Amino acid sequence: MSPKGHNRLRHVAIIMDGNGRWARQRGLPRIEGHRRGVENVRQIIQVAREIELEHLTLFAFSVENWQRPPDEIASLMDLLELFLKRNIKDLIKNEVRLNVIGRPEELPDRVQKPLHKALEQTAHFTERQLNVALNYGSRTEVLDAVRAYAEAVREGKEDPRNLDWPHFENYLYTRGVPDPDLLIRTSGESRISNFLLMQCAYSELFFSPVFWPEFGREHFLKAIESYQQRERRFGKTGEQVQHPTDHAIANS
Repeated sequence: MSPKGHNRLRHVAIIMDGNGRWARQRGLPRIEGHRRGVENVRQIIQVAREIELEHLTLFAFSVENWQRPPDEIASLMDLLELFLKRNIKDLIKNEVRLNVIGRPEELPDRVQKPLHKALEQTAHFTERQLNVALNYGSRTEVLDAVRAYAEAVREGKEDPRNLDWPHFENYLYTRGVPDPDLLIRTSGESRISNFLLMQCAYSELFFSPVFWPEFGREHFLKAIESYQQRERRFGKTGEQVQHPTDHAIANS
């Protein structure tokens, strides 16, 4: 399938939801749902590479997730550590740069070593980037950005009289990353749960009823095809929008 449309697609962000419910429906422990969800990440990364997507952002662990039972949090950290160790070779082979948004420094020490290793070994790649939101919350991001900007003002590096969005967004975790063109959430929930609130101001939204462990290639491409059929106006009228040349998704 090779869906086409007038919308250029550079960045897709995904809220990977439904692991626990997927497991519960099958009489399995929640951690088995998370394990299957981690396995599915590899498939989606592969599809993103095939369609030449520049940025793929995955919501892996939120600041609110610390409220979950300690044993579940420990298991999630184990899965994160395992994912980093198992997939670093694929990232290097496919020339994908790993980037982390959030407060990763607050993660357990056992995750820090493989995380820093992956970041260092992929830092020189420029064509494709996997952004993983770890210990992330959009409101926390804004507060951190405000603190950083205020400090820059105090040090004389910024003049608040010149403050505009291009200046301020450089203090967000996502500085240098284009805003998502498309935000996907799986599992049938229709909310964005404190994820990239500033960056998704004009993103197209796609809510899939499919739980994340079963959200495969065909579901991903269906979401992209839906995006390609839409008209993005950014506050303009339909007559004001100039459509660039059709952007084709690579054969898949």
